[in-house]
Amino acid sequence: MIASTPSVPYYAVIFTSLRTDIGQGYGDMAEHMVALAAKQPGFLGVESARDGVGITVSYCQSRARLRF
Repeated sequence: MIASTPSVPYYAVIFTSLRTDIGQGYGDMAEHMVALAAKQPGFLGVESARDGVGITVSYCQSRARLRF
């Protein structure tokens, strides 16, 4: 899914993770974390890709709101 972001400026927080064979509950927790971030003022969206290494980018409308 590609985040719908406004015209610049906006800010991104990038999170990387290394997946292991113990993936039980990972998807549920990832969905929960996105739901929590979406409730924060200034949240614009999130993008994520996983193939062994996970990369998630969360977008925010201002530097002051980067405390998700």
